[in-house]
Amino acid sequence: MAVRGGGDPPARRRCWVESANDPEGDFPLENLPFGLYEDDRQRRHTCLAIGDQVLDLQGCNVAGLLNVTQIVGLGPRGLGHMEPWRAREIRHRAAELLSDPEVRDRVEPHLIPQQDVKMLPPFGVGGIGDYTDFYASIHHATNVGRLFRPDTPLLPNYKWVPIGYHGRASSIVISGTEVRRPCGQTKPPEASTPMFGLSRMLDYELEVGFFIGEGSTLGDTIPLEQAEKHIFGLCLVNDWSARDIQAWEYQPLGPFLGKSFATTISPWVVTLEALEPYRVPAAKRAEGDPQPLLYLYSERDQERGGYDINLEVWLATAKMRTAGEAPVRVSRGNMKDLYWTLAQMVTHHASNGCNLRPGDLLATGTVSGATPDSVGSLLERTKRGAEPLMLPNGESRKFLEDGDEVILRGWCEREGYPRIGFGECRGIVGVTRV
Repeated sequence: MAVRGGGDPPARRRCWVESANDPEGDFPLENLPFGLYEDDRQRRHTCLAIGDQVLDLQGCNVAGLLNVTQIVGLGPRGLGHMEPWRAREIRHRAAELLSDPEVRDRVEPHLIPQQDVKMLPPFGVGGIGDYTDFYASIHHATNVGRLFRPDTPLLPNYKWVPIGYHGRASSIVISGTEVRRPCGQTKPPEASTPMFGLSRMLDYELEVGFFIGEGSTLGDTIPLEQAEKHIFGLCLVNDWSARDIQAWEYQPLGPFLGKSFATTISPWVVTLEALEPYRVPAAKRAEGDPQPLLYLYSERDQERGGYDINLEVWLATAKMRTAGEAPVRVSRGNMKDLYWTLAQMVTHHASNGCNLRPGDLLATGTVSGATPDSVGSLLERTKRGAEPLMLPNGESRKFLEDGDEVILRGWCEREGYPRIGFGECRGIVGVTRV
């Protein structure tokens, strides 16, 4: 039986921003995710999403509306210096303002339509300090392993240790940024020597990212029961992958140039507080699987370590856009299927004394389910190109082509509670010019 936030659903307050009351919207009063936008004078503002608007927190603060203690993190540095407890204080105060019609005239000047703002990565000046990508979906690991090792798809360590690699923070880009097809070394099976050129096996990866809000000290560890206190919130991640480059280079040290050319993130950081009602038990392990080692195990994490987040991949080809056709959904999965929890990933990351810092981004790795339509990459969906994906307009895809736009979406829903969404994580493959 799923274990979630206990008790009856709380009474809902109505928001005077009418779009926030849309039952199909991503940003109701109960969500209020954080972001960072740039105005027409290139000044940066920390903000919250509400309906189809953004609430400028700096403007509210200057106007004396927030009324919270020692505001930190509202300047151009974004969220990098805002502790999770302070974020909760700001969200609660903002919810009061947005549900109180008596202050509407004072708050409305600080609302801007989302379509009119340029969103930035949420941690401001200096960008994201570090990026670690895990491999937390056993379905993804099994599917990929089976393509290369049919008899032993999972390596012996997978069920014991949260596998991850250190990604490239400098190439993390915000949703909407064009992605260039990378060059690199590849070696087709029939070739005797490798060659250098454009990747022909460009892929997406459907992932969930989580930002560190409270850091740790070099040499210290983070106990599992304390791990979630270090997480500021979650976003969507597309960890673009050049599969042909990756296949040639990954042995013996793992992903490198096949991954580091671009990673796209959604602009909004949904807090753990907003996601609390949508918690579920950690995914049940198969009979015979080992129990996690003691430093990665607690009853509470097993009972509440999962998150019931629906995840989708949509695809729009250049031909579809020209014809005015809507994107098509090519995958739907759920984060609750992950083999390792967020807390386990944080604890393992720091278990050797590695220090985590505010603004570091960790990601789950590709989120895939047990069925063909729930896999989070084309590598799995097309079995490395052997079974092309057929689209409704007659086009087919083994891997991404120039002009393809990939759209990731994520949301939570539960009876008696509002839909909580992440917005979109979009990226378009630029037309290659040689």
